[in-house]
Amino acid sequence: MEGVEINQRAGESIFAGYAPDNAFYDEIFCGTGGVRPGWKDFLSAVSCIGRTELMNRWLQAQEEIHETGIAYNIYDHSEGAVRPWELDLLPQLIGPEEWSELSAGLVQRANLLNRLLADLYGPQESLTRGMLPANWLYSHPGFRRVYSGQTPPGGTFLHFYAADLARAPDGRWWVVGDRTDAPLGLGYALENRIVTSRMLSKAIHNFNVERLAGFFMTLQETLRELAPSHRDNPRIVLLSHGPSGPNYFEDAYLARYLGYTLVEGGDLAVRDDHVFLKTLGGLLPVDVILRRLSDEFCDPLELRGTAGLGVPGLLQAARLGNVTVTNALGSSLVESPSLMPFLPGLAREWMGEELTLPSVATWWCGQDSARSHVMSQFAQGESNPLSIRSAYRVGRNDASDRLRSDCGSDIAKLLQTESRSLIAQEAVKRSTSPVWCDDSPTRWHMALRVFLVASDNSYHVMPGGLVRLDRESAPLDHSVLGGHMSKDVWVQAIEPVKNVTLLATAKQPVVLRRGGTELPSRVADNLFWLGRRIERAQGTCRLLRPVVARLTGETEFEGSEELAYLIHCLAEQGHIEPGFAVEGMKDRLPTIAHILPSSVLDPEMLGSLRCSVAEAHRNASLVRDRLSLDSWRIVHHIERLVMRASQLEQSVDPFTKIHLSGDSEKELLTPDEVGALKRQPFGLVELDELLDELIVNLAALDGLIGESMTRTSAWRFLELGRRLERSLHVVSLVQSIPAMPEKEEGRVLEAVLEVADSIMTYRSRYLAAVSRAAALDLLLTDETNPRSLAYQLVSIVDHVAHLPHDETKPLGTPEERIALSLLNSLRMLEVDDLNPSSSGKRSKLERFLQQVVDQLPKLSDLISHRYLIHAGVARQMSDRGGPKN
Repeated sequence: MEGVEINQRAGESIFAGYAPDNAFYDEIFCGTGGVRPGWKDFLSAVSCIGRTELMNRWLQAQEEIHETGIAYNIYDHSEGAVRPWELDLLPQLIGPEEWSELSAGLVQRANLLNRLLADLYGPQESLTRGMLPANWLYSHPGFRRVYSGQTPPGGTFLHFYAADLARAPDGRWWVVGDRTDAPLGLGYALENRIVTSRMLSKAIHNFNVERLAGFFMTLQETLRELAPSHRDNPRIVLLSHGPSGPNYFEDAYLARYLGYTLVEGGDLAVRDDHVFLKTLGGLLPVDVILRRLSDEFCDPLELRGTAGLGVPGLLQAARLGNVTVTNALGSSLVESPSLMPFLPGLAREWMGEELTLPSVATWWCGQDSARSHVMSQFAQGESNPLSIRSAYRVGRNDASDRLRSDCGSDIAKLLQTESRSLIAQEAVKRSTSPVWCDDSPTRWHMALRVFLVASDNSYHVMPGGLVRLDRESAPLDHSVLGGHMSKDVWVQAIEPVKNVTLLATAKQPVVLRRGGTELPSRVADNLFWLGRRIERAQGTCRLLRPVVARLTGETEFEGSEELAYLIHCLAEQGHIEPGFAVEGMKDRLPTIAHILPSSVLDPEMLGSLRCSVAEAHRNASLVRDRLSLDSWRIVHHIERLVMRASQLEQSVDPFTKIHLSGDSEKELLTPDEVGALKRQPFGLVELDELLDELIVNLAALDGLIGESMTRTSAWRFLELGRRLERSLHVVSLVQSIPAMPEKEEGRVLEAVLEVADSIMTYRSRYLAAVSRAAALDLLLTDETNPRSLAYQLVSIVDHVAHLPHDETKPLGTPEERIALSLLNSLRMLEVDDLNPSSSGKRSKLERFLQQVVDQLPKLSDLISHRYLIHAGVARQMSDRGGPKN
């Protein structure tokens, strides 16, 4: 077919050369090459923007996605641990009439599945009346008797439902998968809408696109009404798999958007059959759990034995009605594809109507008639349109993998020996849609996931969804991770759409409150170490920069005392091999100029800059819902800078030169860009550029923490980590100052002040050469200098005093006494104490500095044991879960 041309008022068509395939339904173009009615006005409006402007907007959107860190972990590590989220330029449009039909069919299906769940865990009428084979249920590996006895509010088991749809060549929608366990993808759909609406802000208003906020308001109201108590202000938590799960970004994103506390299994505890959130101030009752964790992992006591994920005793608390879990535990039972052949009969028996939205043709091979039909189809040879797949889906195990065989006899044997665990399905030729790829639209195959939430004894459909695309027409229904591209879904309304928001209206009463001790212990732990690691990274950058400046400057510093001092500090803090600081050994090692760039980016060296940044990024990702979007973007940007530099230093040809300034926003360099670069080594100049940019970004993060973060316990733990780490950094710098003649000492002290970011303060204050007493006063005892040890200790004393503690103990906690003791010892130092001892004995200052080095780690340990290690690690006493039948 010839390329499609679209009439437009400005510029060449953005779809020039696009060729639909007549064997598939194309979402935009008819088989004759014309544009489908619902798309004409939209494409005309988009074409008026112009191809160049569209591409610029799309590139900006891609950069926003990368900066925000929208990604997901993947089970297959062959492509790496994380795959970035890819969003297409144009959305998927669905007209109001078509959407109305889809919504009605999905609501009918959700009601049917909810009734079936209540029946299977209750009277089992569907079995006794022969609507569903008993051997289907009792062969299901996800059916467990321990799920029975739950009485969810209103009898609703299925509070949240999603359906995977595909459009056949005749234009009809088919359900190819049901998601009833803990449906994923809602957060990605929301983020797609936010990014796409910025790209096409005028179009989204002109074409009456339905807003998504109303759906989330309904979700919030549903969860609030499910609370067994405290309905005016229930505590609702979002239970996540954690950072190792495939959708941790989405979990954190939804928790922030909905205003719920993001928790992992270890954050919750069951006491007297009630669920509590473990916080700094003690145990707080939990009313509703929006689980994103598959039901089989939710309770290691009665279900699958994975102690680190679930909450022991959760199922019993839910059975007694002391907490509401959404969806109800055991809901995954009805998302297995082998149920599809029986849904039409169930709809007729229970609802007195036909199933409006059909399922893809499926045969459960556990029935003799179905098995005979499937075997006869495979006997036809290559013309057979069926694929053999797993009949049951438990948790998030992939049920869509095809079981392939080269000869019919093997298929026949498989169907005879494992019939109950297999289904046969017809393949759906998925519709195609233009995807912007390599500067031109190409034809990719599409899958649509739509979401519903229980409301008013029925279901409310989100007016939108998540589109996944792939170059092939292979099944994408098994997981939201399927495919390699995504689209936003625009559902058009007949009339202009009202603006809705999740913010409370002026008429709603607002209870004034202050944040405090409700911070989960795990979150406090990660904030504490985030503070330590970002400060460690900053200290490393500030120590490296003067070294690089002296190695690349015009002045000859080689062999100077100040460069020797700086190199000694690098070795002392673990940034380079210790041998560089030892006389006699350093001459046998490669020059510092040669080894420094690779040492800084060495992932195996625990003290390297790369390791500090990677650990800080990991801690930030674990508390992403507690950080502002700007703070997260800076942390993520810092990690991208270091990882990109590391990738270039290690993977690119060693004679390739990369300047990180200017185009450093880019995630990766293309092969063409690499080939166009000059052939020079990645060396000190490039490292200097990296350090400059890192210091600027770390300073920006300092500013956000200082000026934008509310002074709650979260801020205090983050600040405690920073102040402890900065204290140790300053002490390390001062302890490394060697004894030397006064003439050379001045240059070394100047280097110390430069590393401590205090050189300008010293010069403006003294207008004279650097002296030891004045420099050490500024670095150690000056409480007005934010970089001094005194400033850090004053802050530590304040933070420790404001942490939650037993008010009945007036003498203070051990950590308070350590902090006050160090501060008082520092305040007792005099000017003479800052000069070296002439007797050869350790001076008062040296003894104090050693005291700081000894006591600060003890202070850190005391804080960790009192607040951050709230309970021991859960231990699984048996590998066996509860009974399955």
